[in-house]
Amino acid sequence: MPQTSIGDMTRQQLNRAAQTADLDPDFLAIIAHPKRVLRVSVPIEMDDGTVQVFTGYRCHYNALRGPVKGGVRFHPDVTEDEVIALAAWMTWKCSLIDLPYGGAKGGIACDPDALSERELRHLTRRYTTEIMPILGPDIDIPAPDVYTNARNMAWIMDTYSMLTGHTEPGVVTGKPEILGGSLGRKEATGRGAAIIARELVQALKLDMKDVTVAIQGFGNVGSYAACTLAGMGARVVAVSDKTGAITDENGFPVEDLCAHVEESGTIDGFPGARLPGEELFSLDVDLLVPAALECQIHKNNAPHVRAKMIVEGANGPITPEADHILEEKGTIVVPDILANAGGVIVSYFEWVQARQGMAWPLEDIRARMEGRLKTTFWEVWDEAATCKTCLRMAAYILALKRIEQTYMFRGLFP
Repeated sequence: MPQTSIGDMTRQQLNRAAQTADLDPDFLAIIAHPKRVLRVSVPIEMDDGTVQVFTGYRCHYNALRGPVKGGVRFHPDVTEDEVIALAAWMTWKCSLIDLPYGGAKGGIACDPDALSERELRHLTRRYTTEIMPILGPDIDIPAPDVYTNARNMAWIMDTYSMLTGHTEPGVVTGKPEILGGSLGRKEATGRGAAIIARELVQALKLDMKDVTVAIQGFGNVGSYAACTLAGMGARVVAVSDKTGAITDENGFPVEDLCAHVEESGTIDGFPGARLPGEELFSLDVDLLVPAALECQIHKNNAPHVRAKMIVEGANGPITPEADHILEEKGTIVVPDILANAGGVIVSYFEWVQARQGMAWPLEDIRARMEGRLKTTFWEVWDEAATCKTCLRMAAYILALKRIEQTYMFRGLFP
């Protein structure tokens, strides 16, 4: 796979959107730079008694619209450039969905598979301690991301609470429900991607029962997207994960597939024709949902993509070069800042519930999320038609214009 910097991706996307939207140059000068980036050393005692020092990051990209929001990832490839880019995408996403948040991102460069639960707990707690100066329910609210989950969020919440002297459930989202985590949070990103896919199918005047789907990445996002799409009548005919891909032209029994993955950890061993994971992109399907990592569709494989629609379940799965190729082919791409926004919407609901000291019913949460996603999709769809541009640029224009308006009213301090 070609090595593409997601920092370069975000800069290219921002510059293209700025030209299309005719943004104020002073505003563009501000929004092109992150507000702050913190780099920390995270030393922990390993199980064998030795000390290992990891490197962690936390970026607050922009806080014009409110406290910053964004995930924490544990991955060997975490870099400062990566967390800045991801924080920028979160800024655009929160603005597009009209949440009172700015964007943030954080992470630790580590291999979580090589760490014990004790080591992961110590790593999470020490990282939390190191970023405490810029953490808090009115400042920065982390959430799960790649290779982190509700357990990590519980450790962050507990560490923050112990150091401040009071229990503070609003400092993170994506927590276990017993600690104030919201109903519907785990499913939100994948379910939201499926809702956006359904709106796209309706916009194109197609029938969901005729739609075939391929999903790249069958983790939390991909599995919930698959289940929701299957429930809507679509036929999930191909899925992939780190072990490769499997296909079934008749469609998988998705609930059985999800149960298999829950038990075994991978799709390996589930009935279906095997093929290399990369070949999933070239399958003749109606809808492709890339739900793994960044830069998965690039200039080398984009010409072979046959899907008519792509809904980005992951952050940044398509490089700018691939974007151009797909536009030329007539492929309709729903960008990540809209397609996977269900997660941050329900994270916002979780934060609001924590601030209120209340718990909302699952039906209310799902209805509120769906309503916000549907409204935003059609705003983006109409903006693309008005500006005669792609859905990605339409989403960026709406997001950046909203931040620009906030800047114009607030002004530049001092």
